[in-house]
Amino acid sequence: MAAPALTLRSSTALAWRTLRSMRTALVLLLLLALASVAGSLVPQVGVAEARIAATFRDHPLRARIYEQLGLFDVYGSWWFTLLYVLLLVSLGACLLPRTRALVRNLRARPSPARELDGLRHYAEVSVGEDPDRAIAGARRLLRRRRFRVHRADGRPALAADKGLAREAGSLLFHWSFFLLLIGIVWGKGTGFTGTAVVVEGQTWVEAHANYDGTVREGRFFGEDHSGIRLEVEEFRATYRPTGQPEDFVTVGRLSRADGSVAREVEIRVNEPAVLDGVRFYQFGYGWAPVVEVERDGEPIASAPIVCTQATPPTGVSRLQLPWDCVLKLPSLRPQLALELVLWPDSRSLYALLDTGTAMPMFRAFAPVMTYRLYRGDLGLGSPQRTTVLDTSRMREVSSGAIGAGETVDLGDGVTMRFADLREYTVLQVGRDRGLWIVLLAAILLLVGLLPALYSSRRKLWVSAEPHDGGAMLKVGGFALHRRSQFEEEFARLVAELRRSSREEARA
Repeated sequence: MAAPALTLRSSTALAWRTLRSMRTALVLLLLLALASVAGSLVPQVGVAEARIAATFRDHPLRARIYEQLGLFDVYGSWWFTLLYVLLLVSLGACLLPRTRALVRNLRARPSPARELDGLRHYAEVSVGEDPDRAIAGARRLLRRRRFRVHRADGRPALAADKGLAREAGSLLFHWSFFLLLIGIVWGKGTGFTGTAVVVEGQTWVEAHANYDGTVREGRFFGEDHSGIRLEVEEFRATYRPTGQPEDFVTVGRLSRADGSVAREVEIRVNEPAVLDGVRFYQFGYGWAPVVEVERDGEPIASAPIVCTQATPPTGVSRLQLPWDCVLKLPSLRPQLALELVLWPDSRSLYALLDTGTAMPMFRAFAPVMTYRLYRGDLGLGSPQRTTVLDTSRMREVSSGAIGAGETVDLGDGVTMRFADLREYTVLQVGRDRGLWIVLLAAILLLVGLLPALYSSRRKLWVSAEPHDGGAMLKVGGFALHRRSQFEEEFARLVAELRRSSREEARA
């Protein structure tokens, strides 16, 4: 017999039945987890641009394959979005019928059963009361045990059940997971995150152009940056004698875009400052020497220079390393550039020269800089980082050292003065409107787990028939969850029914 031909309607129905299966939702969740692993292993756009460029340079074939598959931007790719949407639809399609069924069960009364002796758990209890009083006593006992009880009309029998809280908790757990996914999409899709570098005494405005490097904005972000102003008054870093960091704090003032002062803030690690939903996290710090360059008495440059630090080798503390700075002077002809190496504590440099080992630099003390002067073409026609100097088209013309407050002659009427030494703070700035949704979902997830730990679905039926001047109670039941434990629970219920009937008879 030939199989029936698939029509559009039957194919759609088959796809929908497959999609509304919890097994399909689990498969989609697994695929999303695998995609997240790929997003962690493969460098991503906006996070590791240098690594992406290196992949294209060193492994061009692999890079082209990754690019075609969207692996350089996993979370922004069409297939990741498709998986996410399908997971949401699948979860919703699974949960809606279960929710309707739970509502019907909550509104419905426990249904009676006829053949109690055919149940797996069955017992008979002889009592000295008439059937109506025996059923009334059983009803009181079951209600004390938190059963929903319904007595049949016109005959001494009742039906009872409990454990609907378990199903309600399971649904709450899954709906909370659904809400969690919505919160993540809403928060990340409409939010942003970036890194701000602010020198002491400077004011930073939260806007797209003011971020250091790339700011990551959500797919649904409408460029509605807040314009919040952060004035950094001071940065403090303290260390223990062992060199272990003790406290990093950025002291400043936050104000809204309209200029109204909001409040003084102290931003510490794990203690962000929050204003209008924008969070400022302490992320890093560094040194920024103030360098003044003049030519024939005319100012050429005068600003703090943000210095960076190389990754320390094994066995060397970060506090023992100097800081590297770059100053480019494109307005001069020929163009000049300075490679500066800053030692915030000059004693560390002297220890390196004397013993070959630099001492940790916990704070600034008589800071000194060494410099190399280059002349030539800065190559500003191609993109480059401000902290990196391309010397391929330049030549070194002089070198030396300069201390704080000193001035050196660089030749051709150009002088450089080490005017001051400040610190800068690195802040991670972001806004996530979905945080409250994620928090609410996490709380509901835990609440939904509690009924699963402390409740189980049970059904019980009791009927009474006249027997030897009293009544014979017939008790039957079964369990939908934790069936192995129900045998002992059923025996206790029967024993309590027998005991309560005896107490009623004596009364």
